[in-house]
Amino acid sequence: MKSEPEVSTPQLEVDILTIHPELVRSPLEHSILKRGRDAGLIRVDVHDIREHAPGRHKQVDDGPYGGGPGMVMKVNVVRAAIDAVRRPDSRVLLMNPGGRPFSQPIAEELSALPHLVLLCGHYEGIDARIWRYVDGAISLGDYVLTGGELAALVIVDAAARLVPGVLGNPSSAREESFSSRRLEHPQYTRPREYDGVEVPEVLVSGNHALIDAWRAEQSLERTRKLRPDLLEE
Repeated sequence: MKSEPEVSTPQLEVDILTIHPELVRSPLEHSILKRGRDAGLIRVDVHDIREHAPGRHKQVDDGPYGGGPGMVMKVNVVRAAIDAVRRPDSRVLLMNPGGRPFSQPIAEELSALPHLVLLCGHYEGIDARIWRYVDGAISLGDYVLTGGELAALVIVDAAARLVPGVLGNPSSAREESFSSRRLEHPQYTRPREYDGVEVPEVLVSGNHALIDAWRAEQSLERTRKLRPDLLEE
């Protein structure tokens, strides 16, 4: 009698709450995220907030008190969506321009969590009382998107690739930009010469000590030129 194959527990589990689930699901079916999910290393599920709206029309929004343009998502509907997926070990984060600016250290922090719930607002946002039911907020930067879905996907991608085993080469994540507050060194591949520009000689020398030293120097120089603020920090 054949024994059942062992099913590994995902190292990172994510539930995304949105009123546009199809916008979120498609990117999860490609590249690194798909491979990580297929391997059972990460679990990412997408939930339609509308399923928690009462009535035949499943209304998730209404006009703002005090007047003004746009519509505001209803706190009771959104809270019901959160409660449906929240666990004792969950961290629930709202995608919001006023949240913590997203960065590589935050991606590392989130990648180590057992369960992450990402809440995507839309329209003019969510009724402010929702802050009572979330653990924090994340912002991609000082600009406004039409909804939180793209921000949630960025966060999932950045965190999931740091989960051990998701990337083919475990050293890849360690050597990338921002891992050490410096930009990554330049990378080259074949052809060796293109449009009059050759690959630096040191990279084809076979001397790994020289290559490592060159890469460290180039990383520092690139950071000085493109992101000097990282060195100041």
